[in-house]
Amino acid sequence: MADTRTPLSTLIAAERRELADLFDTLPAAHWDAPTLCAGWRVREVAAHMSMGFRHSLPKIVAELVKARGSLHRTTDRLAHRDAAALTPAELAAALGDNAHHPWTPPGGLPAALGHDVVHGLDITVPLGIDRRIPEERLRPVLDSVTPRSLRFFGADLSGVALRADDLDWSFGTGTPLTGAAQDLLLVAFGRRLPPGRLHGAAKDRFVSAPAPA
Repeated sequence: MADTRTPLSTLIAAERRELADLFDTLPAAHWDAPTLCAGWRVREVAAHMSMGFRHSLPKIVAELVKARGSLHRTTDRLAHRDAAALTPAELAAALGDNAHHPWTPPGGLPAALGHDVVHGLDITVPLGIDRRIPEERLRPVLDSVTPRSLRFFGADLSGVALRADDLDWSFGTGTPLTGAAQDLLLVAFGRRLPPGRLHGAAKDRFVSAPAPA
């Protein structure tokens, strides 16, 4: 039987184009709003999403050397630098104009799709934008969740079972943590979510503290 699934490269391009269109509609104040990525505003996350398109491998390696081999310090430095140098319109265009760019992080096309999906949610969830990821894009990223990926993203799911309540997906064993699949994906990528999105006895482990009044 022929494989009728949409190629991952097509799913990636669609996600990038839609996010670029969304970025073009954001009010100016939203670009300085916090995201689920600690220490990054919307503009830093948007800059990071197009980093692989705008910087050559030798440039990134040189930045890694400056950061003494720390990928975290490298990406943080480049995100802040690029966010300060590029306008919101340029950041949106950097994503949309490179919808078919072949860049992939370690992990190949599934990781590239996950990079776009998760960072898009890093922006839309705290802004209160109800953007639903199509299942054909969400499913490959959910299927990429493994014990190894949890360790890489610093997600501690010990004693917790993720159980989506909007599609057939689960991961892990233990006390059920339920919610929309895309919210549980964020948990698996080490994010803390705003209150009210997760349900279960363990939910407080994965909820962000309220912003100070």
